[in-house]
Amino acid sequence: MDESIFKDMKVESTKRKFYIFQIKSKTIKISVISKKITMIKIGEKVENFEAKAFHNNKEVKIKLLDYLGKWVLLVFYPADFTFICPTELVDLAKNYEEFKKLNAEILSVSTDTVFVHKAWHDNSPTIKQIQYPMLADPTGNICKQFGTYIESEGLSLRGSFIIDPDGVLKAYELHDNSIGRSSKELLRKLQAAKFVREHGGEVCPVNWEPGKETLKPGLDLIGKI
Repeated sequence: MDESIFKDMKVESTKRKFYIFQIKSKTIKISVISKKITMIKIGEKVENFEAKAFHNNKEVKIKLLDYLGKWVLLVFYPADFTFICPTELVDLAKNYEEFKKLNAEILSVSTDTVFVHKAWHDNSPTIKQIQYPMLADPTGNICKQFGTYIESEGLSLRGSFIIDPDGVLKAYELHDNSIGRSSKELLRKLQAAKFVREHGGEVCPVNWEPGKETLKPGLDLIGKI
């Protein structure tokens, strides 16, 4: 092959899905196949992921598959050393025992590294209260898997995902990063998801909480609610 043809090569990026290469007097058009990332849907099984995490003052490895048989609450947030994020994370920490009583684990996720998580923990009295694993996703791969990644910023949206013991997504919410979440509402959603799983045929109406009445959908209820 005459490698001299690649001298003085010019590349023109187009708005379409191909590049135009100008090599001496020849023009070559090469198509580019783009891979579209689709967000997981309710009722689908969540694909396994692995990540490093800061937990109990140590670096640990986390696999989603290790949590089969338990409920998982995945909580994505933009970044460490910020403003709304610590208020959300400590709110979850204060209710952590309630989540554990439901056979659930909380996993927080941001695009920070484990070292940044540790530095935040060591410097913030608020973050010191966190006992659940803080996952590191510096590549953004987990954020992309769940559709929370902001390409232009390299950060995550505020996203919360409830995964059942079979690894199936049951509920999620996405927020603009200027809007904080409520751990009590996330706990209520988990309680409802757990109740429905354990009581086939029953559903939870608006603002349902444990101990309140549920509904059994059927023809006899039509027009009576």
